[in-house]
Amino acid sequence: MSKSKPVAINIGINDKDRKRIADGLSRMLADTYTLYLKTHNFHWNVTGPMFQTLHLMFMTQYTETWNAVDLVAERIRTLGYPAPGSYKQFAALTSIKESDGVPSAKEMIRQLVEGQETVARTAREVLPVAEKAGDQPTVDLLSARMEVHEKNAWMLRSLLEE
Repeated sequence: MSKSKPVAINIGINDKDRKRIADGLSRMLADTYTLYLKTHNFHWNVTGPMFQTLHLMFMTQYTETWNAVDLVAERIRTLGYPAPGSYKQFAALTSIKESDGVPSAKEMIRQLVEGQETVARTAREVLPVAEKAGDQPTVDLLSARMEVHEKNAWMLRSLLEE
């Protein structure tokens, strides 16, 4: 059985730039998915006097992050590359560390601040590549994601102040 030849992509971004952007977005996808999973885990397992507040906050954040996973993956596909989609691929690509056991509520917040900031940094690393290539849809996506993750980090960080 012969494999069909892929249809050429001619959207005004050369192959090399599309590949670089897709690679960066793949790291962004891995970070986003890993943050989603960590936030959902903490939503399930948080305890203590701030339970209700954190349970609801984590749910809001993981729901928004879950919806973003699809946007990032579809942009990778739009650029002509397969989106990573396995735990093995995500583990190899992500910059977010997994949590061992069930941390305290305060440690959950600290780890989620770090995770939100990590996703924002990854987006910020990919942004100039997309800008230089004239890839406005990716620039817009990355800008929107940075805004969300920076705001989430700020809200979480405010809970750590005495």
